[in-house]
Amino acid sequence: MVLLIQQAYITDPSSPFHETRQDILIEAGVIKDIQPRIEAKADQVIAGQGLNVSPGWVDLFAQFADPGYEYKETLETGAAAAAAGGYTDVFVIPNTKPVIDNKSQAEYIRQRSKGLPVNVYPIGAVSKGTEGKDLAEMYDMRASGAIAFSDGLHPIQSAGLMMKALQYVKAFDGVIIQIPDDKSVGSNGLMHEGIVSTQLGLPGKPMMAEELLVARDIKLARYTDSKLHITGVTSPRSLEYIRRAKEAGLAVTCSVTPYHLFFTDNDLQQYDTNLKVYPPLRTAQEVSALKKAILDGTIDCIASHHMPHEYDSKVLEFEYAKNGMMGLETTYAVIRTAMPEVPENKWVELLSTNPRTIFGLESASIQKGAKASITLYEPATTMVVDEKRFRSRSKNSAFIGKTLTGAVKGIVNGSSVYLT
Repeated sequence: MVLLIQQAYITDPSSPFHETRQDILIEAGVIKDIQPRIEAKADQVIAGQGLNVSPGWVDLFAQFADPGYEYKETLETGAAAAAAGGYTDVFVIPNTKPVIDNKSQAEYIRQRSKGLPVNVYPIGAVSKGTEGKDLAEMYDMRASGAIAFSDGLHPIQSAGLMMKALQYVKAFDGVIIQIPDDKSVGSNGLMHEGIVSTQLGLPGKPMMAEELLVARDIKLARYTDSKLHITGVTSPRSLEYIRRAKEAGLAVTCSVTPYHLFFTDNDLQQYDTNLKVYPPLRTAQEVSALKKAILDGTIDCIASHHMPHEYDSKVLEFEYAKNGMMGLETTYAVIRTAMPEVPENKWVELLSTNPRTIFGLESASIQKGAKASITLYEPATTMVVDEKRFRSRSKNSAFIGKTLTGAVKGIVNGSSVYLT
């Protein structure tokens, strides 16, 4: 197939066409030509006012719920949601049934995802069954396509196990991903511990639970000289620990979710269960600190923490509702709206360049002869989030009905083209 993208503004620091408006000709999944104007017959033409392109975006923490929870999401619906959100590559967490804790489960994800518009990579479990007791078969999973290792929604509580895992993955230059949460602190917490939790009469979860695990895991990463990625960071003190670790030359990186940049705990006044997330929403002060950390480079990536849930898991009392909201399809618009002052170069760095570098993915660049791995989007376009347009099987988004700036038009991933 021959594809022509017309008059697209290229945001790609690695490309000689960076920050210029060009036509891009793609044949059989490879970029054949880039010129200010290309006159060529094409099977498909993509054009749009204010159209931008960048190297394909990468999400490093999403739940596709397959196998075992296909009523929430499947690999097919998850991939469609990812493509609609501008992602060419997605890492899926191991919290499925059965858990992705052996090579056959990793191979299941890789084989089942062939033919989908996005590249789906399994994150292998660190411990068997994500139970935090015994190490899983990480070496075998790596050989079968696991991109990184994590117990996903079950942070590793044992310092000894975490140390062994960090030592183990060094053999193949692997990365451990961790949500920082000491579960022995505020174990019954339903939201951030503070003034709003007191007003609402809900048990709170103190930020200290996050900070304790961040501090511990950084010490372990220093001891083992291994790679650690902390996702879902919300605390200014955690950011300070991470900043110091970077200054000391440790291989410690971190990511933040879009909704932690947009909402605060004050938005829970109506007990909206879609805002019951993990880690919990913090105060405006913490949101401000996260935004500063985006600008100063402390935060390396944006992770959607896409957690689809069916109706019955969210439409019930706040106490019993499941944690998490879907996010792949709204990530770009949310971060663009939350921080309009951030230049597109920075978002491309957070969404594409950094995750590819941290996790050893093949680099993507918009230049002649390169494989087409391209995200198409319009930064200035406003939209109202409409659940009828969601590709995900679930609809548990707190952004439904909100007007956001920044619209994704689709992706080109090799020979796969997916347009919204």
